[in-house]
Amino acid sequence: MTAVEGKRVFNDPIHGHVELHPLLVKMINTPQFNRLRYIKQMAEAYFVFPGACHNRFEHSIGVAHLAGELIHTLQQNQPELGITERDKLCVQIAGLCHDLGHGPFSHLFDQMFISKARPDIKWEHEENSVKMLDYMVRQNQLEPVMEEYGLKLPEDMEVIKEMIRGKKPEDRGEGSNEGRPQERLFLYEIVANKTNGIDVDKFDYFARDCHHLGIQNHFDHLRFFRSARVIKCPDGLMHICSRDKEVHNLYAMFYARCSFHRKACQHKTNRLIETMITDAFLKADEHIMTKGSGGRSYCLSKAIDDMQAYTKLTDRVFEDILSSSSEQLRDAKNILHRIITRDLYKCVGKLETGTDFPQERISGWKEEVEDLWNKSFTETKDWLKAEDLVFVVVKLDYGMKDKDPIGEVFFYSKSDNKTAFNIPRDQVSKLLPERFSETFIRIYCKKNEHLAVAKQHFLEWCQKNSYAILKGGDPEIIARVG
Repeated sequence: MTAVEGKRVFNDPIHGHVELHPLLVKMINTPQFNRLRYIKQMAEAYFVFPGACHNRFEHSIGVAHLAGELIHTLQQNQPELGITERDKLCVQIAGLCHDLGHGPFSHLFDQMFISKARPDIKWEHEENSVKMLDYMVRQNQLEPVMEEYGLKLPEDMEVIKEMIRGKKPEDRGEGSNEGRPQERLFLYEIVANKTNGIDVDKFDYFARDCHHLGIQNHFDHLRFFRSARVIKCPDGLMHICSRDKEVHNLYAMFYARCSFHRKACQHKTNRLIETMITDAFLKADEHIMTKGSGGRSYCLSKAIDDMQAYTKLTDRVFEDILSSSSEQLRDAKNILHRIITRDLYKCVGKLETGTDFPQERISGWKEEVEDLWNKSFTETKDWLKAEDLVFVVVKLDYGMKDKDPIGEVFFYSKSDNKTAFNIPRDQVSKLLPERFSETFIRIYCKKNEHLAVAKQHFLEWCQKNSYAILKGGDPEIIARVG
């Protein structure tokens, strides 16, 4: 690497001694980036796995490091690609800043809370990562510093933003790139790979999350780096490709990812606590006010519209509610108190649906169960209401919904490292899965004193619909559609 004065070394538990460019160090030393110290990487999983105490801060540093390592390897092994120091710096900044837009409790905030608090908008944290990057650069006068280190603005800022959002293959045609020639659009596959999901963001969170949760991680991302080559592929685009012998390791990586999500992210108690925190946030939404630009105050769900207000939102909102004496926050506080005293919602049952089901059908099921319960509780309807029933949809896949991700990966052979090809499934193994996704639904009851009654009526509803009963009810009922 070209020597740059002012680099800083971070001692990281996953990657060892990590050396970062001084521009990245300046970005790290801002209030906007330091906010990530107070947002847990695995959010509510800390209430289930005591080791899951790591934050978005160190993950982002890890992604920046891996992004730099991968692009440096490509530059060294393939000088004909014309990778510049500007390219390398853009990729590292994208890796560093890709999670700036996460809200309190990470994915819970955008996937659960915002989707319910503001159902009229489609919001993803990546968009706020881009907005927060703009805000961070502006507030800390970083533009002159970025130009001092060779970046061309605003062109390179647009490139960084596209790398954070991820650029889909269909958007990489002539005229669609933002300041990079078409032959270097493989740069968009390093941080957020929309082609096949193999990127350094996943490499870091997979290694880091497994380490902190005490789960074995057998995938070696450094081996992937060593075999990575950029080749013009049959689709006419330049992609990062792997050696053909790596196909089994990549399948193992995707399987391990799915297994990790099953054990940790979609763990029954983890999803249950996620539901409880979401309920608390929804009840607290209009009563948690944060001051933003122009002196205007924003409630919890609308702080995403103002970066000054959003900078102040971290996981601390949980403690703010819990320690509040406000009568307006009493209901939200009671829910969070139930979490820390382990008085959790209880799982009534699990409905295995196999494939992905339309939301309308899931809503229909919920209405059927509610209707059955309400008819049964005509005289005592006050103690078990429709809102006491929670349906949580769980989706597990290999990273690309129901698609085989390896079908989107290009490989090369030892004898010809300039020709890219896909490897058909039947040439890999006869033991590969037939399907790459599954969906099931968990039903929770908020009123634990009536769990037995809830299970009884869920069982009756399953029998009424001729669903196969796989497990009778201790600790939960498991039924299968079809």
